[in-house]
Amino acid sequence: MDAHERNPRSSLPRFEEAEPLGPRDAAFVQDLVAVLEKHGNLERFGLCLLHEHFPLAADEILVETTDAESRAFQTRVEEASRTRHSKPSQWRFLPGTHRSRRAEFADEPYEVILVCDPYSGCPPRK
Repeated sequence: MDAHERNPRSSLPRFEEAEPLGPRDAAFVQDLVAVLEKHGNLERFGLCLLHEHFPLAADEILVETTDAESRAFQTRVEEASRTRHSKPSQWRFLPGTHRSRRAEFADEPYEVILVCDPYSGCPPRK
């Protein structure tokens, strides 16, 4: 993959370097909980640690697969324009911008970073 093809998300820290929530984040989490509660989303959204294990090209997306029977969860990379999976499950906020880099969310200040596999209960794209 050439540098010009890399996704701007590559600025994320590697998992080993990403700092998890800690005691100094208590006020931030309290404020976030208050906002989620105010909008009726406390049982709908939470937090995830943004990080990367490997770079993704601008046209790639992570896809999650869940096997309920074996209680296994797997994430793999697919070409975003070709994936059959359409139910986003994780998003990244885009600071300093009001538009997503992904066409399907062009008017939103976030981008989808993970979508759900149809075998996990998510509907495929039509």
